Amino acid sequence: MNFEQLEYIKEVIETQSMSIAAENLHVSQSAISQSISMLEKEFGVQIFKRSRLGTIPTEEGKKIIRKILEILKKANELKEEVQSITSSFNGELKIATSPSIFMTFLPRTLSRFRKDFPQINVMIKEIESKEVIKEVGNNNVDLGLITSFTPDGEKLSEHITFQSFHYQGKINIIVPKNSELALSKELLLSDVKDYPFVIYDRSFYNNLIEEFANHYGPLNIIFKTTNSEVVKKTVSEGLGIGLMTSLMLKDDPYLESGRITAIPLGYPYNYNLLVGGIYLKNRGQYRLIKKFLEYVEI
Repeated sequence: MNFEQLEYIKEVIETQSMSIAAENLHVSQSAISQSISMLEKEFGVQIFKRSRLGTIPTEEGKKIIRKILEILKKANELKEEVQSITSSFNGELKIATSPSIFMTFLPRTLSRFRKDFPQINVMIKEIESKEVIKEVGNNNVDLGLITSFTPDGEKLSEHITFQSFHYQGKINIIVPKNSELALSKELLLSDVKDYPFVIYDRSFYNNLIEEFANHYGPLNIIFKTTNSEVVKKTVSEGLGIGLMTSLMLKDDPYLESGRITAIPLGYPYNYNLLVGGIYLKNRGQYRLIKKFLEYVEI
């Protein structure tokens, strides 16, 4: 059974003629006749009685036709409801996001959202989490996507809402596959501080390194880069080790192919990584923001 067969039956009922129904639906009469015959065979019930006087429903057919018309009515109501929902959203959605989110799950989220709401123009601004918070607070963007290590996002203004995506990650030390460190279940930063490090040059990692240096002395950093792929490539070649969150390693080809190994970072840097969206409580695009967040899947 399919909707095409049901539509054929509806048209035949309204016209009481297969030939007129075929003309109205721009198909051949034989196509309608064969389609209805297949449905009758599937149901094991004769729906119509064909004669020179026209196509008349049988008694059993009348009961089935009532149900068919109910199904088509509900289907049309559903189509109208979906059209009403999608057409009620329009305009532009401005999003500021941290690089780790931009490089991981955001492209997939955008693809799914655009498929359902092609009329929405989505603008993306890639900046660091602290700058994302400023952009949202200054009302320059509708939505911010950030990573955080505190339960409520960062230290947010009371006017900003933080909506968690219920994802908890960790900081990892990434090492080459043949490194003796690859067998470790957990690593303390103090135990590996003399190893050569390749650092992802972002404020979060720089702040962590600075905090560590104040307590234990500096790490042995051979270079920094703003390109996370360079970090993983360098580590895979055995030139050093690096720091990276589990979010940035999700579905990562270097990790999945075994070229690098990720080891959880131990105390005092074994806190949970939270990911979420932030927006002003009184933002005009509130409904559109909430709808977009429904499409986030990590």
